[in-house]
Amino acid sequence: MLKQGDRIPDITVRRMTADGPTPVPMKDYCAGRKVVVFALPGAFTPTCSEQHLPGYVQHADAIRGKGAAAIACLSTADFFVMDAWGKSQDVGTSVDMLSDGNHEFTRAAGMTIDLSASGLGERSLRYSMIVDDGVITHIAVEDNPGEASVSGAEAMLAAL
Repeated sequence: MLKQGDRIPDITVRRMTADGPTPVPMKDYCAGRKVVVFALPGAFTPTCSEQHLPGYVQHADAIRGKGAAAIACLSTADFFVMDAWGKSQDVGTSVDMLSDGNHEFTRAAGMTIDLSASGLGERSLRYSMIVDDGVITHIAVEDNPGEASVSGAEAMLAAL
């Protein structure tokens, strides 16, 4: 499992753009700047849609005001779903909606959770981190995937 002081895994995720699905190498995305990344189990799910993502959209300016050059929402949902979810949540340019559809980043990070008993399969744990020039300087992982307290936007603002 990722911890403070680790380098961000050199894994490529995807993001939907006007040109279609676009590769986003996480190492490059985080290079030379401070980035806030929050990960969640799934798009369009209750906690993710009612608390986690909306908090980051609402507090995006304040987070940037504390030095974050970018805010990324990372999920194991595919890039089509992440794009549709971002549009339905009026994310605009406040949060980059990144897809780890093959779960490669999530597995490399040691952040998988098996929610098969609930019919959801393998997903990402809910967590947030500050990555400064590729190095994780803060990470907070939720004990319960149905909560967004230690990984939420308010907690991130306090950590920044």
